[in-house]
Amino acid sequence: MDNVIILAGGQGKRMKADMPKPMFTVLEEPMLEWVIKACEGAGLSRICVVKGFEAAQIDAYLNGRYETVLQEERLGTGHAVMQAIPFMQQEQTGNTLVLCGDAPFIDSDTIRNALEQHVQEGNAVTVITALAENPKGYGRILRGDNGITCIVEEKDATEEQRRIREINSGAYWFRTADLITLLGGLTQNNAQGEYYLTDTIYLALHSGKRAGAYLSENPDVVLGANDRKGLLMLNTVARLAQIEKHLENGVAFTCTDGITITRDVEIGAGTEILPGTIIRGKTKIGANCIIGPNCLIENCEIKDGVRLNYVQAYQSVIEAGVKIGPFVHIRPNSHIMSGVKIGDFVEIKNSTIGENTAVAHLTYVGDSDVGKKVNFGCGTVTVNYDGIVKSRCEIGDNCFIGCNTNLIAPVKLGKAVYTAAGTTVTRDVPDYSLAIDRGVMQVKEGYTLRKLKGKL
Repeated sequence: MDNVIILAGGQGKRMKADMPKPMFTVLEEPMLEWVIKACEGAGLSRICVVKGFEAAQIDAYLNGRYETVLQEERLGTGHAVMQAIPFMQQEQTGNTLVLCGDAPFIDSDTIRNALEQHVQEGNAVTVITALAENPKGYGRILRGDNGITCIVEEKDATEEQRRIREINSGAYWFRTADLITLLGGLTQNNAQGEYYLTDTIYLALHSGKRAGAYLSENPDVVLGANDRKGLLMLNTVARLAQIEKHLENGVAFTCTDGITITRDVEIGAGTEILPGTIIRGKTKIGANCIIGPNCLIENCEIKDGVRLNYVQAYQSVIEAGVKIGPFVHIRPNSHIMSGVKIGDFVEIKNSTIGENTAVAHLTYVGDSDVGKKVNFGCGTVTVNYDGIVKSRCEIGDNCFIGCNTNLIAPVKLGKAVYTAAGTTVTRDVPDYSLAIDRGVMQVKEGYTLRKLKGKL
């Protein structure tokens, strides 16, 4: 079985936050998670994460998913891999992939293809490389007739070597038994006093073993971030890549300003995403919808032909042909049935809204089961919380709820019930009834003349 070692002990001082660098997010996922998912996508499940700075945060995030080891002193990449020797010794017959936890764009195809070449060539080590338009700052790959001869760092390279565009990604496949041996040969004989993993190339060649390089088709495998500016760049690259993927699938964008779509989102062909829209989590959007401008959709299922305008929706289902907005909040566990229209300044929470119901404006519907073809007047409130428990309202088909109606849960309105404007409903109302609850209006003539005496 093959192993994976992910180096995740970096501090990232220039990020100016007490967080391991691999825990900073790209498209709202930690960079470490990007690397883990690439490994999982390549069929690799035996993973060890090397933690260091603020190690407890790594443990809390992984929550036991994968093994971790602690690098108490940060003495270089080679030293970090040394901490995982006991992990590798449990499974020495295969190969070991070493990855950087803060290089999020490593991909499953690169991992698989690099391993295939690594095995075919019988390499002790295979470096994953990429071609860079501007290779400044990266280690250059020097190739010979029989694989690579070394990796030359920028500061040590000649002018001719600096013109080489093939660079080291910091990711490697090793034969596991060879890696354990090579780590034993590393020294701190350098200006930084650290153990460099790149020195394993020299050690392998010097001992008569073969070193190779796999050139990835993905130039972004080398990208990382040392500061907030670099992190913004990673987010920009990832954001635009997701938009490009959806464009290829037939999704329309007239302008991409402020649009963020995380990696697990699915969107049907013919849907248009308007500026300022953020779509997160496991959201699935159907065909021929218009989403935006300025929507926030998280973990929702949205069917075909839906129109959302200035809507925030969370963990809910919105059926086909629904029109919602502007300025609407759909809270978790809501189910908006087909043909519903919801207007401005409405909040729906943990409720089912039946087919072709209209909730026009300035209304709160919480913990309620609403039937078909119901009309809510402006200012309606389901009073679902008494300060101790939350209760549900049930509203039958074809009800007409007058403006400023309060429904004091638990209460049930039967079929085609009407409520008069300003009514407070405190008990069940039978089918085909009118509920009206108004006190006797009193008019006190001359009241304001006395109150405003001398001010008119």
